Amino acid sequence: MHLSMWSYPWDLDDLGLDAAIAELSGTAALNTISLATSYHAGRFLQARSPVRKAYFPEDGTIYFKPDPVAWDGVRVVPQVASIVERRDVLRELVQRRDAGGMAVSCWTVCLHNTRIGMLYPDIVTRNAFGDPNYYNLCPSHPDARAYVRAVVGDVTRNYRPDVIELESPCFMGFAHEYHHEKDGVGMSAEDDFLLSLCFCDACLDRAAKAGVDGRKAQATVKRWIVEACEREVPAPRFPDFPAAGLDVFRPFPEVHDYLMWRFEPVTSLVAELRDVADPATKVYLIDLKDGWLGGCDIAAIGKVCDGAILCAYWMDAAATGALMREGRAALGPDKFLGAGFRVFYPEMPGPEELAARSRAAIAGGANGINYYNYGLIPQKRLGWIRRAVEGLGG
Repeated sequence: MHLSMWSYPWDLDDLGLDAAIAELSGTAALNTISLATSYHAGRFLQARSPVRKAYFPEDGTIYFKPDPVAWDGVRVVPQVASIVERRDVLRELVQRRDAGGMAVSCWTVCLHNTRIGMLYPDIVTRNAFGDPNYYNLCPSHPDARAYVRAVVGDVTRNYRPDVIELESPCFMGFAHEYHHEKDGVGMSAEDDFLLSLCFCDACLDRAAKAGVDGRKAQATVKRWIVEACEREVPAPRFPDFPAAGLDVFRPFPEVHDYLMWRFEPVTSLVAELRDVADPATKVYLIDLKDGWLGGCDIAAIGKVCDGAILCAYWMDAAATGALMREGRAALGPDKFLGAGFRVFYPEMPGPEELAARSRAAIAGGANGINYYNYGLIPQKRLGWIRRAVEGLGG
């Protein structure tokens, strides 16, 4: 069973690789480490680090040494995080794996990259008004796709991890904790979704080639957003959204057709990433319950890669089990299905709840579990994970 913990290279460096691996494999009883190998910016409370208690990672960088050959002809080139210049944590983990140590998974953020978005604004998603979302490279844009293909091909073929986990190879929401986001309107889930829809030239061109008129959809969405901004107080046009899914848009065929097409750029990108990855490396998608909001069709994606990890954040045991059953039904019996849990308080109130949710995940059809995040939680919570793992019965 795949039992892993999402971890950052800087935490392993601060705590020491020997100590970190001893805790992950011994204290927490895990068999895999999911290391961030491409990551975004943030501000993290470093609960475990003996070096610092607050950390701002470099935005949009990779945590491995790129092979120049893999980037030949690629317009968007990566920036290597400064830690890699003195220590290649991923290489060290792979070497330890080859000597009988923990399995290695590359946790790879794909299209969430503000640094690149600012440098190459022509490749980011754009709303119905043409406003850029700098934090989200567009899955329809050829240069954005080429960048992610190069990342995945490079790290899997030159490091040979057991797994690569793809985070955000899709469209992202409008609200995403960008610096000091302001919303005086009081956006509903519907408003956030409409503002997240991309109508960049790459999307419109790709949709047109599939016989979908994105400009008609754009005009309707644009009108809806204007109306939402002009209301005195929020009043959703679609009260059943998102519970009723995309069916609420059926009375507006120009929008519905565009939303159904929107799955294609994501599914085809994941297929390309499976094709360029080393054949020995498993390729999993990381997704959420309502991944369709970002253009992820789990059933379709499951046909073009090796499986998915569904994050059961803020879900009790019953909801976790239901999510896994839905995931298993979508993926079929043969693909990997993992559950993702944050060991954050109060989301995860104690060891009993973590154990109950972990059991529910496996009972619901999951093949493994990822826990989040090694450097962000107190050391004593690793004991919660061990209790959860021991309760799975192997």
